[in-house]
Amino acid sequence: MAQFLSPEWISDLDASAEALDVPSGLQLVVQQIVSDGDAREVSYVIEIGEGRVQVRPGRVEGADITFAQDRATAEAIARGEISAQEAFLAGRLRVGGDLRAVMDRSRELAAVSDVFASARAATTWSGT
Repeated sequence: MAQFLSPEWISDLDASAEALDVPSGLQLVVQQIVSDGDAREVSYVIEIGEGRVQVRPGRVEGADITFAQDRATAEAIARGEISAQEAFLAGRLRVGGDLRAVMDRSRELAAVSDVFASARAATTWSGT
């Protein structure tokens, strides 16, 4: 089991994404930035394009959308304890970039989230 936000966990997300059949015209780059209280940061990028999804560690310039949050919020969203929308409305999730790009592709993105379910099921969380 991979620890949430570890390099192995990001690798597990990437492996899960291989199973997804993405429409060839769908192009989107989603960046996630998660900060710890110690000024540490874990960033990863979900790149959707050319009929596939890839997940890799780090940041990318020109992401279509960037989500930034602290670790507790990221974990609560990943565990399904709160939705991203609830976190955003509570000021716990910051969004940068082109929100319309995500809204216009919400159906396709829901399929991506479903593919990551197996990786989430095998995740070790900070409190466990």
